[in-house]
Amino acid sequence: MKLPSFRLRIALFSATLAGTALIGFGAVSWFQIYNAKLNRLDTQIINQLMRAVPPPGREPPQFYQEDQWQIYQEMLSRILGANTQTPIALLVFDAEGNKVYESSEVIGDQDLQGLLINKLALTKLIPRIPPRKPSVRLPPPPPSLITESTKTGAWRISTVKFPNAQIAIAVNLQVVDQEMATINNIFLISIPEVLLLIAIGGWLLSGSVLRPINQLTSVIQQVSAKGLDKRIPVEKTDVEFVELIRVFNQMLERLERSFHQASRFSGNAAHELKTPLTILQGELERTLQQVTPGSEVQQRLSYLLDEIHRLGAIIRKLLLLSLADAGQLSLYLVKVNMSEFLFQMLEDMEMLAPDLTVKTNIAKGLIVKGDRDLLMQVLQNLISNAIKYNLADGWITVDAKQSNTSLQVTIVNASEGIKDGDRALIFDRFHRGDPSRNRKIEGIGLGLSLAREIARAHHGELMLNPASEGETSFTLSLPM
Repeated sequence: MKLPSFRLRIALFSATLAGTALIGFGAVSWFQIYNAKLNRLDTQIINQLMRAVPPPGREPPQFYQEDQWQIYQEMLSRILGANTQTPIALLVFDAEGNKVYESSEVIGDQDLQGLLINKLALTKLIPRIPPRKPSVRLPPPPPSLITESTKTGAWRISTVKFPNAQIAIAVNLQVVDQEMATINNIFLISIPEVLLLIAIGGWLLSGSVLRPINQLTSVIQQVSAKGLDKRIPVEKTDVEFVELIRVFNQMLERLERSFHQASRFSGNAAHELKTPLTILQGELERTLQQVTPGSEVQQRLSYLLDEIHRLGAIIRKLLLLSLADAGQLSLYLVKVNMSEFLFQMLEDMEMLAPDLTVKTNIAKGLIVKGDRDLLMQVLQNLISNAIKYNLADGWITVDAKQSNTSLQVTIVNASEGIKDGDRALIFDRFHRGDPSRNRKIEGIGLGLSLAREIARAHHGELMLNPASEGETSFTLSLPM
């Protein structure tokens, strides 16, 4: 299962939060702009309606003539349309309810005509009541405004009643709609771009925030027997991560101190044991020369001497492993002919295991730079394991070749295979496939671990190849 990315979640959360805010702000702004445009248009319509009809008794003789209302409509087009091709419909009735003027927009749109007439029908003409004082003029009631849609578009309709006339004006909102459509396009283009910038900014910001975590990860990956001296500087770290990094550095210090103590102990112990073992071995060998040949005492002493040899081999391997752990495994580097090494070992193999079938594919002239004795120990360990863990009347295949950058030696033997649980532990120290650890198969479980450490000291690798039925395969890879 793919784990979620904290950095991606931060970027998406930032974009989502900002997107919600921008969309809300855009929607509110759109309605405010639209209402502002309508309010401005309504103010202009009301102003023109208030000036449309003179007070009673002051009408010019030609007030109710069609030409005068046509001139008035043209004036409305210049004022309300702002010199654009905005359709403006005008419908005028006199005091008796007779139609005085009807613009072409009203004639061409029956739905609009019906809306205007119905709107005018809702109001009754104010009867002509002579004012009490000639100087007093009663203001007309405020015009009503409403938006209606027809087949020719949306119209802003306003009607007003005067004592001597009723007027209905309808202004087409196509210009307002076009302006709002332009604003919509601006929002639709700018908001995704802003969200993309915010997402990128969130991604970069989260990367900066996670920089101390990445440093921790990088140092943890380098933690090994040779990398316990790594530390993370805290000088340029954010204050929230200073304590975490300080605790991690303290943990590395404790691990380094404990590891060096354990490494020194194992190395010193192995070194100190070499002297008494050498003395025991010498005394046993001298005593063997003095006892009667074939006696029970000689057999017991021979058994003890074998155990001394076995213990000496364990101490030598432990000493080499402690040096490898401390990064102090010294190598005497010379040019080593691996082809000759392998051919010599195959001659010994024929004497050690005459019943096994040996197949070889060894290229000539395989030269590497390394420690001759240590590389010999690696190959001897692999071949001895191939013999010990082989089947009766089995086989061994030795393949050696080189590529542009490395030399590879693969040793395969017939076997019952390695259990899945043992494959992950095959290079662990003192691990043996036989949990009873009986002496029928020699070994203490240090050979492969030491062989891999020697390969790594040469900047190479020793690997257990993927499982195949009926065989076990190891590959030693060394740089050319």
